[in-house]
Amino acid sequence: MQAVLAAVADPTRQQILHMIWDEERSAGDIAGHLPVTFGAVSQHLAVLRNAGVVQVRRDGRQRFYVADRAALGPLAPILETMWGEQLRKLKALSEERERSIRAAGTNKTIKATKASKPRKARKTSHE
Repeated sequence: MQAVLAAVADPTRQQILHMIWDEERSAGDIAGHLPVTFGAVSQHLAVLRNAGVVQVRRDGRQRFYVADRAALGPLAPILETMWGEQLRKLKALSEERERSIRAAGTNKTIKATKASKPRKARKTSHE
């Protein structure tokens, strides 16, 4: 269990596990979704593979990875809970940003409407 804990302690490996939790993905596909090099992803996958928490299927020159939930034992539900909380936080942030954008757009519309109204002519003392 120590090797499993060490493997999933790294944030990048947690992201990789999340990506391959429900579906099989190639190493290239995984690397394309992370801000690290393919070589780094390959090394992270090797750590996960050596810890026994991923299953690997070879198809020609490609390798496809999927999480082995059974091998994660009691950590599996903990990871799922953690990812669920992260998704809820991300959703809340996204909704807040959308509200801010809408409010800013409404304020611009109000300002533009006020700016486009013709001004009344002022009476001058010369008239």
